[in-house]
Amino acid sequence: MRDWLRSALNAGYERVLRREVDGAPAHVAVIQDGNRRYARQRGEDATQGYQSGAQTTEQVLDWCAELGVEELTLYAFSTENFERPEEQQQHLFDLLEEKLTEFADADRVHDQRVRIRAIGDTDRLPERVQDAVEYAESRTAGYDGFALNVALAYGGRAELLGAARGVAEAVADGDLAPEDVDLEDIESRLHTSPVQDVDLIIRTGGDERTSNFLPWHANGSEAAVFFCTPYWPEFSKVDFLRAVRTYESREASWRRTRAERALALVRALGSEVSEARRVLDRFKSTLPEPPEDVEADGQSAD
Repeated sequence: MRDWLRSALNAGYERVLRREVDGAPAHVAVIQDGNRRYARQRGEDATQGYQSGAQTTEQVLDWCAELGVEELTLYAFSTENFERPEEQQQHLFDLLEEKLTEFADADRVHDQRVRIRAIGDTDRLPERVQDAVEYAESRTAGYDGFALNVALAYGGRAELLGAARGVAEAVADGDLAPEDVDLEDIESRLHTSPVQDVDLIIRTGGDERTSNFLPWHANGSEAAVFFCTPYWPEFSKVDFLRAVRTYESREASWRRTRAERALALVRALGSEVSEARRVLDRFKSTLPEPPEDVEADGQSAD
């Protein structure tokens, strides 16, 4: 009875949230945290937590398609993950290989024209994972219906450092002048190029930090951030809708702020223009009258 009541309340809340959500962010980035803690809580091995988390990932893809999200980036394996025990790493590599291949062959991926792409220093990954990445990318390379980015061996600072080194090398080789370096020169050297700016970052598991994730595309665009306590395997559609609602509230607030700033600027400029006109009028009154043989345009009448 209790489970039935909880399910009914959850379904009702989901309907309420769905009515409150109008539209969707174009690009959602997710830090899938809490897989191991979820497994420990249930007395299971960490590998079971990752398997359960993979099922949540598939559901999120469906929710994105339903709301009209254009791009999803998943933080699947960070550079810090290389510090984990070898056994855990190997299991993650096995799971990544399996899921990348499975997604590349899935009918819904091809029906929805999903383009799969790995972002990060993928050369650091085992050869079997690199092969799975190549397989998934090649099978979906021509699709433009939805972009699925899988961050593998990814770290934001390392990405920015690599881009800076690339620019420095181009300058040293004489291919690029220092004064000509612009945003495009940086972006073209990022692992994440081409990725559109992030609108919403979601992090599960209770930690309130973005963990070196997409600093160029998220911080620069002032992305909304939604932190929630459920572990990734427990992340539900209600949580996802709440995250989207947070984004919409953030956007509405930001639009109001921009409008208020624009209005304040117009008022300030209007005040400055009025003052400038008064000064000019006073200045004109001190000027001598032009000679009679000089026309109004300053040219001689002769």
